[in-house]
Amino acid sequence: MRARAPGSASPGEVLQALVDADLANLPLPGQGATLQRWRMLAAVASHDLSLAKLFEGHTDAHAILAELGAPTPAAGSTWGVWCAEAPDARLHASAPSPDGTVTLHGLKAWCSGAASLSHALVSAWNDAGEAILAAVALDQPGVAVSDQGWQAVGMAATASVDVRFNAARGVQIGAKGDYVARPGFWHGGAGIAACWYGAAAALGEVLRAACRDKAERAADGPGTPDEGTLHRRAHLGTVDVALSSAAAVLHDAAAWIDAHPERNARLVALRARLVAEDAATHVLHAVPRALGAAPLCRDAHIAHLVADLPVFMRQSHAERDQATLGTDLMMLEETPWPL
Repeated sequence: MRARAPGSASPGEVLQALVDADLANLPLPGQGATLQRWRMLAAVASHDLSLAKLFEGHTDAHAILAELGAPTPAAGSTWGVWCAEAPDARLHASAPSPDGTVTLHGLKAWCSGAASLSHALVSAWNDAGEAILAAVALDQPGVAVSDQGWQAVGMAATASVDVRFNAARGVQIGAKGDYVARPGFWHGGAGIAACWYGAAAALGEVLRAACRDKAERAADGPGTPDEGTLHRRAHLGTVDVALSSAAAVLHDAAAWIDAHPERNARLVALRARLVAEDAATHVLHAVPRALGAAPLCRDAHIAHLVADLPVFMRQSHAERDQATLGTDLMMLEETPWPL
């Protein structure tokens, strides 16, 4: 696991502090303040992507519980959403008792923050092969958090490990299939794009500051900008085009979700995710080329962002998402690109 600065708090500890200070209570998506919600996700991501991963999961869990009519989480509790379905890691859920209690058996992969969270929403499969969602307290004997399942340097601080469930008690949330079928599934998916954008924008600000600093120092002496300065400014222009485009799409997506909270937002969310991913990819290419190795080696914040962001963006399904977006666009009656 990648080491953090000596004495610094872990992402799990920072999340707990944010929850305790009532700073993780974001507006729910689709309720008129989706852009405000995404701005807060982007702000956290600009600081630390591993923290953003846990923060986004906690806030997404609250949104899911609210949408499916579950009780409000206890004060001070911290939540994850562990619904990735690895081919070699699958949870089985018993039939629910009258109070909704289920028993969980099996292995769950990609469990971000497993050692630091108090609760998680987990996807599981019942005897009929149907997907259900369950809320689980993680401090019970039937939940065993491993130290296995993550080898990447990027996002290592999320501690996204495998968790074994052995007769763990959970409570089914909603009906079978509700997790994916609800409108908020794609609202949350689009929120991830705000995290990618926030990190990319932070890197863009590093480049902008470097260009300003270079210009201020050059003002003391004669001459026109040298070739290196012009190249740096060209990269800054590239970064601006990428980030401005992504910001415009995210603004439009948030407005659409607030105007149509009950409609299927898959097309809107996929477009936002793919545009944000493309913008972040351009930024990751431009900033190191413009600034060289020094900030990557000497600035811990920049080094973490550059290492973490490519890994975080692999939550995108790349060409598969592009194909899904293309299918949705193909079915529209009117052009999706009016000016």
